[in-house]
Amino acid sequence: MYRNLFGREARGFWLPECAYRPGYAWKPPFGQVPAVDRSGVDEILKEKGVEYFFVDGHLLKGGAAAGIYLDRFPALRRLWEASRKEPSPAGDPGRDPYAPYLAFPSRLAFFARDEVSGSQVWSRDMGYPGDPAYLEFHKKRFPGGLRYWRITSGEADLGLKQPYIPEAARSRLEEHASHFASVVESALGNREKGVVAALYDTELFGHWWFEGPEWLYLTLRRLARSPVRPLRAGACLEAIGPRGVVSLPEGSWGTGGYHWIWLNDDTSWIWKRIYRIEGEAAAVERLAVPPDPRLLRQFYREKFLLESSDWPFLVSTFGARDYAENRAAEHYARALELAGWLRDGGLPGDAAAARLEVFEREDALFREVVRPDGTVI
Repeated sequence: MYRNLFGREARGFWLPECAYRPGYAWKPPFGQVPAVDRSGVDEILKEKGVEYFFVDGHLLKGGAAAGIYLDRFPALRRLWEASRKEPSPAGDPGRDPYAPYLAFPSRLAFFARDEVSGSQVWSRDMGYPGDPAYLEFHKKRFPGGLRYWRITSGEADLGLKQPYIPEAARSRLEEHASHFASVVESALGNREKGVVAALYDTELFGHWWFEGPEWLYLTLRRLARSPVRPLRAGACLEAIGPRGVVSLPEGSWGTGGYHWIWLNDDTSWIWKRIYRIEGEAAAVERLAVPPDPRLLRQFYREKFLLESSDWPFLVSTFGARDYAENRAAEHYARALELAGWLRDGGLPGDAAAARLEVFEREDALFREVVRPDGTVI
């Protein structure tokens, strides 16, 4: 899809949720299913021509991830404290986190996300977006939905929020940009060469953090006067080169360093449905007669939407639990219905055609879909 949209090859890949799995004999966590050998994520990426990827820092150094979401979702903290079950991925605390490495056995390059610079932006308590001068995300005027208030205090009730003062926010942006540059400079220390991999969701800038885009601009200006240069990861890899070969453990940037946020007792039903649809997809690809491209495209759209990590995440955090459960259930039902039509050779009548139009109108996230064999539909 990147090649189709940008007209060039994708050099790197930021894995969703920084989730990595090495190759091993894998089986779904539910049901009595025989284990099958699956390639590691790094092996799959290398096979597709990707040159490098990113993992969370604790997969390289060891220990548990601090978790980028724990500070932002109080309900998640309570659940996590009550349900600490996942192991902390092993690593080597002596490894330099500010250098690229090669993953074993693929020898594909990877960068480790830097927790020090990351916490400056992600943390609800110590991060920049929580500054009292910045725009309050949660309080809106009705009607209209405009925001006129500043954060004031992270503990303050919405009724106690004070008016937003743009000049005060601008002053804090200058300070935070300078502070971030100093943090990066300090992290690299006296190294002749090193790289700080600072990864942030784009929705943070301008959405959760209204002033975020301006902070990015000011930070880049500040770094222009610094010995630290902002570079694309590919350029960093060319300038520094991998430090050595590392056998990475399984893990993610979720709380505890594993996959608990997405796979737990409250979300297991979603995963059972995902595995069912994966089986349906495999059956569809084995059909003797070429399937209808329109039906096949919509089937994969529903499959991809069902597999979104947002649904189990929102269930676990109680962020929008009912909405997430409804969306997961709806995409599952639609994918299952489409798989049935594909097996039967096409739409069974006018009512099905009308339903397909609804699916296409409401779930039109992907204009094109790439099949497992690489063909675009």
